[in-house]
Amino acid sequence: MTGSVLIVDDDAAIRTVVAAALKREGHRVATAASIAELRRAIGAGLPDVLVTDVVLPDGNGLDVVAALTADHPHLPVIVFSAQNTLATAVRATEVGAFDYLPKPFDLDVLAHAVRGAIARGRRQPADLPVAEAGGGSSLIGRSPAMQEVYRVIARVVSNDLTVLISGESGTGKELVASAIHELGPRRRAPFVALNMAAIPRELIEAELFGHERGAFTGAQARVAGKFEQAAGGTLFLDEIGDMPMDAQTRLLRVLQSGEFTTVGGARTIKADVRIVAATNKDLAQLVQSGQFREDLFYRLNVVPVHLPALRERREDVALLARHFLDRAAEAGLPHKQLDRDAVAVLEAYDWPGNVRELENLMRRIAALSRDEWIDADAIRRALGETGMPQPVARDAGIEAAVRARLERMAIEEPRTLDDGTLYDRIIGEVERPLIEAMLARHQHNQLRAARALGINRNTLRKRLGTLGIDMGGARPEGVE
Repeated sequence: MTGSVLIVDDDAAIRTVVAAALKREGHRVATAASIAELRRAIGAGLPDVLVTDVVLPDGNGLDVVAALTADHPHLPVIVFSAQNTLATAVRATEVGAFDYLPKPFDLDVLAHAVRGAIARGRRQPADLPVAEAGGGSSLIGRSPAMQEVYRVIARVVSNDLTVLISGESGTGKELVASAIHELGPRRRAPFVALNMAAIPRELIEAELFGHERGAFTGAQARVAGKFEQAAGGTLFLDEIGDMPMDAQTRLLRVLQSGEFTTVGGARTIKADVRIVAATNKDLAQLVQSGQFREDLFYRLNVVPVHLPALRERREDVALLARHFLDRAAEAGLPHKQLDRDAVAVLEAYDWPGNVRELENLMRRIAALSRDEWIDADAIRRALGETGMPQPVARDAGIEAAVRARLERMAIEEPRTLDDGTLYDRIIGEVERPLIEAMLARHQHNQLRAARALGINRNTLRKRLGTLGIDMGGARPEGVE
């Protein structure tokens, strides 16, 4: 795509080299050596692109750019400068420059920037539908898969049936739980969420049911648990598949009796909450392997709701992308728009991180993209920079495996990198296969497995219980 370019620089050699490079690209090029010459050239007619230095003999080029972009907001300006400082780059952005290139710059990079600037004025917006989220819900989507989700929600909002939401990480399970609460009769009471995977196992019961003063070391005062905090409202139990077996047993008793006691307490408290649970795991499979109580599974799975992965509802991608760009603008980020080719790239991508990954991508583009219009190349670059980590080779080592796991968590579960649970989660993920492998190697003989691991047999038994590892028909632990 070619057009007219005006180059402003007081260095004749730079003007000559840059003009020659852009002419080879097919552009019509004019040059100026000062702000006065720039103004005369602009007075004769606006170019498609202005390329200017910052330091000019009769003034600061950025001051001129500020005035030009105010008078001609659709004129793209590319700024280059030997003042390679952060302040210069920020100032260029503040005055509305399309791009900023520090000297010395690659002529191919400049040519690419010029092509992008020219394309901006000729780009057509994608025909994106307007995102509509009714009833106070943030759920967005018009695909058949989402229509089925809406139908199930509509049937359960008026009652107190327990709901189990399943779906991959990042599909929006908490949004469904919130919609069920906001559209139902309990909406004036609290909606309380608890992520089971984010709570240390030994504290889950205290988090759920509260604790009395002195119930355990560090319990300096009585603290109400989530069941009390959500009284009259909805308790959302996220990542329920990560709940340890002993806590599962107590939760089951509460669901059966409708009553609970705090940790260290004796007074019975009525549980007046609606339970909505969610998981990204196959609970039925966990039941089969003995890692999840079958009776609790059926107590929770009264009304199942399955959220489709984003790749299973590609027709919603454009709708969601526009919604997230609008939200970014409401939060103070620059307003961006997608062209048709950009939407096509988004719809073709498989979105391993689902809706959460799309939201993060749109916010990043809103913050970092230099142009109001987002094209296909910008999307490809952003996806290339933040795509899923490549599978780790067998001989890559545990360090590479841990790094790859952290990269995946940053996309699928970013909050886990900052909520204080990261160490326990990663150690747990490494510890389980290690213990299971050594038990298998020693025919489930706990004494031999503990000796091979270099730990005490009692420590191994404790870890088996904490991790919920089913020993099945294991050999007696002391038999050699």
